[in-house]
Amino acid sequence: MKPEEYLQRLIELVELERREEINAMISEIRSISGWKREKLGRAILGLKGKRVGREFDYYLVRYSRDKEIKTEIGVGDLVLISRGDPLKSDLVGTVAEKRKRSITVALDQVPEWALGRVRIDLYVNDITFRRMIENLERLKRAEGRLKELRDIIIGLRRPASPKKEKTEILDKELNESQVKAVELSLGSKDFFLIHGPPGTGKTRTLVEVIRQEVKRGRKVLATAESNVAVDNLLEGLLNYEELKVVRIGHPARVSKRLWDATIYRKVEKKPLYRKVEEFRERAQLMAQERDRFQAPIQQYRRGLSDEEILRLSEKGLGVRGVSPRKIKEMAKWIKTNRKVQELYDRARKLEELLIKQVLEECDVVVTTNSSSASNFLNNVEFDVVVIDEATQATEPSVLIPISKAKKFVMAGDHKQLPPTILSLEARELSKTLFEKLIERENHLSSMLRVQYRMNEKIMAFPNEEFYSGKLEAHESVRGINLSDLGVKEPNRFKEVLDPKEPLVFVDTSRHREKWERQRPGSTSRENPLEAKMVIEILKELVNMGVDQREVGVITPYDDQVDLIRTSVPEEWDIEIHSVDAFQGREKEVIIISFVRSNPDGELGFLNDLRRLNVSITRAKRKLICIGDSSTLEGNPTYRRFLEYIRREGAFLDLVDLIHRRYRCAFNQDLPNLSLEEENSK
Repeated sequence: MKPEEYLQRLIELVELERREEINAMISEIRSISGWKREKLGRAILGLKGKRVGREFDYYLVRYSRDKEIKTEIGVGDLVLISRGDPLKSDLVGTVAEKRKRSITVALDQVPEWALGRVRIDLYVNDITFRRMIENLERLKRAEGRLKELRDIIIGLRRPASPKKEKTEILDKELNESQVKAVELSLGSKDFFLIHGPPGTGKTRTLVEVIRQEVKRGRKVLATAESNVAVDNLLEGLLNYEELKVVRIGHPARVSKRLWDATIYRKVEKKPLYRKVEEFRERAQLMAQERDRFQAPIQQYRRGLSDEEILRLSEKGLGVRGVSPRKIKEMAKWIKTNRKVQELYDRARKLEELLIKQVLEECDVVVTTNSSSASNFLNNVEFDVVVIDEATQATEPSVLIPISKAKKFVMAGDHKQLPPTILSLEARELSKTLFEKLIERENHLSSMLRVQYRMNEKIMAFPNEEFYSGKLEAHESVRGINLSDLGVKEPNRFKEVLDPKEPLVFVDTSRHREKWERQRPGSTSRENPLEAKMVIEILKELVNMGVDQREVGVITPYDDQVDLIRTSVPEEWDIEIHSVDAFQGREKEVIIISFVRSNPDGELGFLNDLRRLNVSITRAKRKLICIGDSSTLEGNPTYRRFLEYIRREGAFLDLVDLIHRRYRCAFNQDLPNLSLEEENSK
């Protein structure tokens, strides 16, 4: 395929996904009520706004209400603010802070109505799609080194083979596989791929790559798809004083503890920035003076240009029913407004000069893939781009930073979930550039082999199933369990919550209430019995003294997420999310509710086994799985997983657990008890 055809196909796919995301949002807003959208976590109703200050160039408005806010909307998200009908508003802001009963939004402007009773909706970020398309169009016209890289990516040109570049490793705690990945990255002319399974320290490895490149006098662009991943990378880099690092991006999307590294803070610290503030202060004072005069609104302008108004004013004339006095007033407004604009222009030009200085002085620029298309970086040349979490970004997304450097290094894990694509027609985008290249040019990749996250019992199954048995648990985590944290012994569900047992499966297959169900009009699934079991286990974990912030509940279905969330006490600080939302995260304790339980053995998208890999590998000390073995065992991988737990962990029958609770004779029929009834006994 010719480069132009390949890139045009990507443009078409991006357009399809863009339209699907926008249409899905509009359709949902039109078809369901605001309170239901709030229940789904994508809107917040009944808010009142209050100005709470400014940060950098943005106004901060805190929206609050008496009722607690439970929402998927988080810091850094784009939101639409409206008086009730989001489709009639164009006021878009960025969430800067989130509390129990308030959410603070950074806005370019604050109309008075936005301080009244409003609702907030999660909004589609169209800027990201536009940046992808603009970059793909630019790649069609690529020349020189960029053209070479483009043709290597497409497969029209072979990349140069890597050679290990021996070097003095700066981070002395890197293991052998990490050192190998660093040396091969440094010795690659075109690109290199670091395959980092869960907990293997791929971000730390990338930090070493960046330090080594800077040591060689190279300028580095470091990116990731999400702001959270970018901040993790930035945090690693800020540990080393020899690096001059700057973070590009909206301040509301940057963790506050990292603000000193942002371009805004660094510019503010320049002595000349005081002059920028002076220009703006003078402009604001002059704007107040301007507003004492009549603005040339359409009612009085009557089609007159600014120059015509100024000429008429000099002659003391009126025209078209507008008095000489009104003309004179409008002329004063125009003259003063020109001075206001001139002051703002001088402030902007000086600020741009200071930004250029900061970028010239730095060694490393850190930002999201999308924000690497920021105007700030238009004329900045990079020697190397390093991309973290590359398997969670589409190809058009990673091509934005790649197009800004002479070589690229990507880290990711194609055995975990790919980026979510809504459009069925654009599903091709779910195959990432990392996955394409590692399949085609495997010799240009290296796998990290030592994991520092989880107990080896939790690690062993995904290791054999997804990573060909190549992983090993570092000695610091090999035998970790809950008893290390000094938690109390459980009073209930002792077999499930034994602090020394890291791996548990609670089998619902013999329980009469095990079945999944669908809500009317929903394509999702929920399982009430599993939800009840999750709640009861969570209660006992809290009683045992396990830190709530270190407990996570993962389930593949949004309706099950909702069912569990609505059942937990408001004061709990336990994260309950879908598999996709938990990717890249870790907790001391993870509870998985598999949901699927049906006579036909249907698993739906549980058949995407990367979901199983992600779910299992979030846990550090204890993994508790709840599901119907008779349904799950229809898939060979799930069958092997259950066999592994029977052999190495604690495989517990829910019916037996209830029998033991009531001291029932095993030859008697089991009462059809729900968990609420069981607890009331």
